[in-house]
Amino acid sequence: MTAAFARVPELLAQHLLLAFAAMLLGLVISVPLAILSARNKAVGRIALGFASLVQTIPSLALLALFYPILLSLSALVGGGIPALGFLPSLLALMLYALLPILRNGVTGLATLDPAVLEAADGVGMTPWQKLLWVEAPLVAPVLMAGIRTAAVWTIGAATLATTVGQPSLGDLIFAGLQTQNWTLVLAGCIAAAGLALAVDALLGLAEYGIARRKRILVWASLGTLAAALLVALTPVLPGGQKTVVVGAKGFSEQYILARLIGHRLEAAGYKVQYREGLGSVVAFAALASGDVDVYVDYSGTIWTNEMKRTDVPPRDAIVAGVGQWARAQHGVTLLGSLGFENAYAFAMRGADAKRLGIVSLADLARHAPALDLATDVEFLERPEWKAVRTAYGLSFKSAHPYQPTFMYRALESGEADVIPAFSSDGRIAADRLAVLSDPKGAIPGYDAILLLAPARANDPRFQAALEPLVGAIPVEAMREANYRVDRDQAKASPDAAARWLEQRIGRVP
Repeated sequence: MTAAFARVPELLAQHLLLAFAAMLLGLVISVPLAILSARNKAVGRIALGFASLVQTIPSLALLALFYPILLSLSALVGGGIPALGFLPSLLALMLYALLPILRNGVTGLATLDPAVLEAADGVGMTPWQKLLWVEAPLVAPVLMAGIRTAAVWTIGAATLATTVGQPSLGDLIFAGLQTQNWTLVLAGCIAAAGLALAVDALLGLAEYGIARRKRILVWASLGTLAAALLVALTPVLPGGQKTVVVGAKGFSEQYILARLIGHRLEAAGYKVQYREGLGSVVAFAALASGDVDVYVDYSGTIWTNEMKRTDVPPRDAIVAGVGQWARAQHGVTLLGSLGFENAYAFAMRGADAKRLGIVSLADLARHAPALDLATDVEFLERPEWKAVRTAYGLSFKSAHPYQPTFMYRALESGEADVIPAFSSDGRIAADRLAVLSDPKGAIPGYDAILLLAPARANDPRFQAALEPLVGAIPVEAMREANYRVDRDQAKASPDAAARWLEQRIGRVP
């Protein structure tokens, strides 16, 4: 538990900075827009309609939508606009903050007593003086209520920024859900809830001070928030030590390998940060743009997703082709293969496969219409699924995506009959699953490969720290390390599993 909560301060600081920045940007946009909307009904209808529409879009989808938008903008202006990390998170959260601030501002201005406004006109106030000295003080308590609501929403939604490469308390929650480490989930949830409650309480104090005209309460509240912001800035200020970012996708093996890489870089004198829970497309884009310095991907994933290749040559040819393409197109260096393959491998409960006489995907095709398929969250949209479905004519009774750990749970509980398992996963043997052969060779090889960002291509110290991992990890060792994290009893953390793996392969930094 101590290890889980030890990560909270750094992630809390990142989370706070992101939420505060989104709130400030939302205020800068929504307050003037509220004034304009109260003065012009047509503008008000359009502004409130747009803000309401944004609220109907799931926050995760809104975050994801900014990736292609910013990527296209960056291409139009010749680069320089980050499509991952802080900027898309900031823009998405800012949009979520607009509605409560805008609606409360418009409502407050629209419901002011006309007699008060007439009195202000009667004493000769200009529109600006009337706004500053009459309307603003009267509307402030109502506006503060909207700001409080927006702050709580923004802090909660910021946990999803993890999915687009921005560190947040969501790192703990997503990692905990994937590895079923409920202490991590608890740490992330408690920290996020505590932050939301604390900010809401301080803004509530400011609201009370405004309503009672007690300026000391307002300044005390805002001063405390400003102090918290300054404290949050401390961990992200530039320091003398070199900092590198290690990326990871959202499953146990990736968390373990990220820690394995991180340990070696720390021993070489680097300060290490982790960006975990990334999707395949996001992870490679983050590496190519320099937001991530190093991560482990799989040759078949790059071959199909990024290179759009549909042919299936031998594994060595795929690795070589990926390395050449990554260097030529993105400046990314393929340092080498780690020594094992983590391929998609369709699996069933052993007893069911034996009863139905299914040993290959060709056999599975005959029984598929009566079976339920459970997959990871990406598989149904990946080229590999299209290739397998086309090659064998697979058509299941149903197909549902899960996080990888829960995909195995679905198979175990009987909610699913078939899963696209991962060949380096220790749960295949532990759960006595039958792995189906691929006689038509529809699934490409998936060697685990170590990829470096363009800025690390000519960094001999960085590469020297990681080269001992090339070709050093047999699949049996990786399976055991994965199972240490995924097993039900005596679960190990990814960091502990990485330490075990270092001992097992003789690569202790």
